[in-house]
Amino acid sequence: MILDSVKRIVKNEIAPRAAELDEAGGFPERARTVFAENGVLNPLLPAEYGGVETSFLLFSMILEEIAYGCASSALLLIAQADGTLPLVHGGGTSLKARYLRRLEGDSPVLTALAATEPGAGSDLLSMRTRATLKHDRYVINGQKCFITNGSVADFFILYAYTDPDKKAGGISAFVVEAGFPGLIYGKNENKMGMRGSINSELFFENLEVPVENRIGNEGDGFANLMSTLAMSRLFCASQAVGIAQAAVDASIAYGRERVQFSKPIGALAPIQFMISDMVASVEAARLLTYKAAWLFDEGRMTEAALFAALAKFTASDTAMKVTTDAVQIHGGYGYMKDYPVERMMRDAKLTQIYTGTNQIMRLVAGRSIFGG
Repeated sequence: MILDSVKRIVKNEIAPRAAELDEAGGFPERARTVFAENGVLNPLLPAEYGGVETSFLLFSMILEEIAYGCASSALLLIAQADGTLPLVHGGGTSLKARYLRRLEGDSPVLTALAATEPGAGSDLLSMRTRATLKHDRYVINGQKCFITNGSVADFFILYAYTDPDKKAGGISAFVVEAGFPGLIYGKNENKMGMRGSINSELFFENLEVPVENRIGNEGDGFANLMSTLAMSRLFCASQAVGIAQAAVDASIAYGRERVQFSKPIGALAPIQFMISDMVASVEAARLLTYKAAWLFDEGRMTEAALFAALAKFTASDTAMKVTTDAVQIHGGYGYMKDYPVERMMRDAKLTQIYTGTNQIMRLVAGRSIFGG
């Protein structure tokens, strides 16, 4: 029922606005409203806090459906999940009740995750943001970049060093609200793809965060972040599968309509070969992604983290290849904004980069396979 509802929303509300949203850039306000009104803005929110508490497999399918119509709108749900899971898995009872309750039902409240810095992308241990305990609050100084929903989030999860000498064991996580003193917003990035979402710079100048807003104990932040990122890689893979499937379907439709040499180009062997490879690769990526989701649902976290990394680089590489081929099949028209495949190609590129580049994903997977 939930998936059927999402399909209707995508068909009627999301897909028809995708090109306009991409052209204008900015935040997908209509998507936020529709998702909230239909209770799908936070599908993973636990039932005890008023959420639907879907399985990871169902959430994967939801993201795929939304990304099929508009990848930027799917990214909205991914940002929500990224800003929710650190609290779900690491927050104390009081902290979870205070913030997760704000997301229940048809709430339009937005959240985000703030970890990336200009000098700390794949190398998160190089982050320079510092949190110093002073009496009943932490004073935080530093900056973050490329934060999805950063400038529009009502609250977000911030990672900072409380003890840099301890490296991974010295990172802590905090819940920061939009109105906290010392939070300064920088620019929203002008991006190649996923233009219907906001990625922001955040600056912290003596940002004051109450002690009770720390997630877990000091030093718990890195493990908390790694757990969240493992799941976020699954979400990225699901988004990539949706983009790729949309490109396949657009190419098949075009192959049936476009006539060259007195026949539809879909009757030509070179096009059939391309489409066959596209369909096969998307189906393979989908099944790998679903297996990763199933492993998370089964609680097999070590295996799930491995398969999420495998799914992430497989699905995103597939999306990039398939969307590039889709543009080729469309020929000159594929290069024009009148057709959606050029947008899909630009959107697909980000899936190879965010939540861990595909080069890092292969490193993560290799270490896991060899027990490193």
